[in-house]
Amino acid sequence: MIMPNSLSALPKTLVTRAVQDALLEDLGSTGDLTSDSMIPEEATLIASVVNRQPGCIAGTDFIRAAMAELSHDVRVEIHQKDGSVIPAGTTIATLSGPARSILSGERVGLNFLTHLSGIATATREIVDLIDDLPVRVTCTRKTTPGLRAFEKFAVRAGGGHNHRFGLYDGVMLKDNHIAAVGGDIGTAIDQARAHIGHMVKIEVEVDTLDQLEKALPHAPDIFLLDNMSLDQLVTAVRMIDGRAIAEASGGITSKTARAIAETGVDVMSLGWLTHSAPSLDIGLDIL
Repeated sequence: MIMPNSLSALPKTLVTRAVQDALLEDLGSTGDLTSDSMIPEEATLIASVVNRQPGCIAGTDFIRAAMAELSHDVRVEIHQKDGSVIPAGTTIATLSGPARSILSGERVGLNFLTHLSGIATATREIVDLIDDLPVRVTCTRKTTPGLRAFEKFAVRAGGGHNHRFGLYDGVMLKDNHIAAVGGDIGTAIDQARAHIGHMVKIEVEVDTLDQLEKALPHAPDIFLLDNMSLDQLVTAVRMIDGRAIAEASGGITSKTARAIAETGVDVMSLGWLTHSAPSLDIGLDIL
């Protein structure tokens, strides 16, 4: 079992609000018709949360929060920390208490846990492929609306790092931005620098070595090397020569990650980690 490095917990207020919204969506105005119609109010049970597949866990706080919203009498014991890599059949958490509350909150807690654990597992796979190289694996802004903070947390739980959280915390000049100011990449960088504060970094996307050559004199902090071949990436890294961070993006999978990392880039960004990673199969079993 691989244990996580230090991982800051998600703010409790964010988790609670997300769980409250999800429970409102699920329970509506009438509550859990199934559980309420057949399970006595005083009934109790003990259940375990178990993964059916091996993977990296993220989102255990959502199990605790879902139960707390429905009953303070549900006891939740978390056995696996976020970031733990565990084999199939591992007990992640044990729940005990009012049966109605546990069954009514089961799906909400598991929805978050399976989704975030899937992201963490996919991230961990890429990170492990290049763990001997000084290259960071990051996500992007391609996240599920309303879930960005949680999905980016899952990337961190999987050993990755986060790209910017939103449009507000960094300048990223993509092809459309450059086209909007007349197509001159240098002008776009200079205009951005004139507008922002001294603590804000500028990243510029380039998909050809010619664009990179034109942008270099304007000294952006980061170059996004978009969908370049391995040979182009090697040349681009040599041209940048440590004057800026070299970030590779586009078409990075478990089959290509190692070769791309070996070109000398500093960062690899993978949008699919948050928008397409399959959920990890995790269920609740009554003991």
